[in-house]
Amino acid sequence: QVLLVESGGGLVQAGGSLRLSCAASGNIFSINAMTWCRQPPGKQRELVAGITSGGRRSYVDSVKGRFTISRDNTKNTVYLQMNSLKTEDTAVYYCNAAIAERRWDSYRERWGQGTLVTVSS
Repeated sequence: QVLLVESGGGLVQAGGSLRLSCAASGNIFSINAMTWCRQPPGKQRELVAGITSGGRRSYVDSVKGRFTISRDNTKNTVYLQMNSLKTEDTAVYYCNAAIAERRWDSYRERWGQGTLVTVSS
């Protein structure tokens, strides 16, 4: 069984910073792409940032220059450093990872349970 567990969410004032973490555990042979998505209240889930196994990063335009995604492959963990937070960044943040449990398995997408980020004005 594979689990993704996010942490680091909370309440912060606009202009502040938070660092989210997401650790994968269980039967893991390999992790491919890892991403952070978010779902603002009353809105659809959107992709925020992604990072490949080789370290290539991508971001949605609204967070470019403010958020940084990184990963530690030795810890099966992905991070999201969020700076200059805005009220519109308020959302439940979810991590996602493509994981193969055994050598010959296909990669399957796994989701964490989400962590709430609230940015106050």
